[in-house]
Parts: sequence; structure tokens; C-alpha cells
Amino acid sequence: MRWLALVLLVACGGGGGAKVEQAHGLPPAKPEAVAKMVAGVQAAKDGQREKAAALLREAINMDSNLWEARYDLGILEANRGNLAGAEDELTAAQKLASDSPEVAIALGEVLRRRGSNKAAARLLGEFVERHPDSLDARVGLVSTLRNSGQLDKAIAQAREVLVRKPGDAQALAELALCHLAKGEKETATLLAKQALDANAKSAIAQRTMGLIHLQEGDDAAAFKSFSNAAQEDPRDTTARMNMGTVLLRAGAYQKAEVEFRAILQATPEDSEASIGLAAALRGEADPKSPGAKIEEARTILTKVLEREPHNVGAEFNLGVIYADFLKKPDEARPLFKRFLSDAPGDHPARAEADKYLSSAAATPTPQPKPPPAKK
Repeated sequence: MRWLALVLLVACGGGGGAKVEQAHGLPPAKPEAVAKMVAGVQAAKDGQREKAAALLREAINMDSNLWEARYDLGILEANRGNLAGAEDELTAAQKLASDSPEVAIALGEVLRRRGSNKAAARLLGEFVERHPDSLDARVGLVSTLRNSGQLDKAIAQAREVLVRKPGDAQALAELALCHLAKGEKETATLLAKQALDANAKSAIAQRTMGLIHLQEGDDAAAFKSFSNAAQEDPRDTTARMNMGTVLLRAGAYQKAEVEFRAILQATPEDSEASIGLAAALRGEADPKSPGAKIEEARTILTKVLEREPHNVGAEFNLGVIYADFLKKPDEARPLFKRFLSDAPGDHPARAEADKYLSSAAATPTPQPKPPPAKK
């Protein structure tokens, strides 16, 4: 997903300036609104996000049909972690420019980040039906179908991309992830290698190979692949998330903290990164003298549960903090009960939660559990 649309100023009057793309059926954009929008884009590029948001809203107030401004504002809000606001703006942009692949892809990504994978798949599926040659949207559809568990449909769409663009590294990597999710590691490995052969600098191909190494139990090789992915695309927060996961598994809590904080700098409401950061802080803390790190971890997990009341990772980890660090069993028990109610039957932490609830004696503090590697 692009960070911001670089919309160029409309030529006012005669002359040969670039024009804002006009969606079908919409009146020409108002030049004064476009000027505000361009100023907003420049402010965002300069790192002045508050000013950028204000200018883009002014542009929208001047011309409610200026879908590019709504798109830019949606991307800006997504980058600031305001996913609900981003969804509102991108939904409005899509109503105005229903044929724009950039808008459809951006909205699908925001829906995915909000946990609405099926809604994202439905949105992109409808777009691809109308625009079968939009390969970027089709690759986005593969990802959302995979994340929503529709693996066979995802595989079919990835193959459609490869029919139209043989050797596409991103499609090959997505196809590899689908087969990996189905437990077909040999096929996934072959496809991941093909993706790297097609484009050695592909972040998703590097990340896919990292996940394969992780399944093989080779944490060092996995970390190297995730690190390569992050270097090729610094915005690839999934690669950073997986780096943090590997570091947590290795007990390198301070290094894991750095990776999770980097993710949260870019996406402040990323719940998985928040739980990862809390786990790293818990690993660094001394149970006999919890101090500031445990208080920060408690605050982080509380905020996650305010956004997502049934987040099992936050429930369990916050329960451990209250039980073992803050010595407040009355605060811990309801969290473990919620966890056992919300967690699936095969969740690996269920046995530990049962121990906390059934034993009146102090329970040994479990090692911080890393979040699952992201695909």
C-alpha cells in the first residue's frame, strides 16, 4: 500500500499542468480544494501529520467530491493508527471512485488490520470481478482470502495472477504462504525459492522463507530472512513482528522490545505488537521488584482490552501481571476466567490459566509467550 497519493496540482485556467483524476460522473474538481489537498500531501511528506490532516479536511469541506483528498486522509489516518477514521474516509472515497484500485486496496488493507478479513475479501473480490486485469487488487485479494482461512480460493486467485503475469514474486510468495498454511511445506519452500529467484529483494518472499525456517526450528535463519525483509521494505511491519517473535523465543527481551516499539511507532494501535511489547517488558522485569516496566506493560494490555475486550493474548498476559508481579489475585482471576471462556480449546496457555485458577498457592511465573508468527 502506498503511503500517500502524490496528487499534482490542477492547472488553473489555460496551461499544461497535471490534472486530478476525475471519477466517472463527478464534476471537475475545484482548484482551490485541490490546492489545499496538495498542501496537505506536502505537509504529510514533511512529517507534519496534524497539519496534513487539517488541510485535507479543509479540501474535503471545499469539495465533497474530491475523492483523492479522502483517499489521502484515509491513508494518513491509517498511518497514525486511527483505523476507524481511515475506514470512514476510504469508504467515502470508494463510493466516489469505485473503479480506483488504489482505493479498493487501501480499504481492504484497513479492514484486514481491523480484523475484518472476510469483509476485506468480499470487497476486493467484488472489485476484481469488475476489474479482472487489476493484478494488484487480485494479489490483495489472495492475501485477504488467506487471512480469512479461505485457502483454496486464495490459491485459485494466486494462480490467476500467475497466468496473467508469470513469475510474479509477490504472487508466488502469497501462493507459498497458502500452501504453508495447508501444511504443505515442500511445495511452499519450492514456491518461496521461485519468488526469491524472480526478485531477491522481495520483502514478502524473504518473509515467507523466514516462516518456513521458523517451522523447521531454525530460528537463526528465520531471523535473518525477516531482517532481510525489513531492510528491503522498512514499512513491512509483519517482518518486524516476526523478528520480535523470534527474539522473544530466544529470551532477547530488550532487542525484542526495540522491534515492537518500531512497529508501534508506525501503527500505534497494532494489538499484536502491543502484546509483544508487553511480553518483552515482562521478560525484562524482576518479579520481586516490578517497577516501571511492569506498569507500562499493564497499561499497554489494558488499552488493548479497551479496544478488543475478547483479545485472549491480552487477557492471559494481563492476568499473569496481576497474579505474579502485582500480587493482586482478585484482579487476576476474572482475567483468567475470561481467557478460558474466549480462548479456543487447543490454546497452549489454557493449562497455565487453569493452574492459576485452581491453585491457591503461588504459581511459578511462566516465561513470556511470543505472539504467533504472522503470515
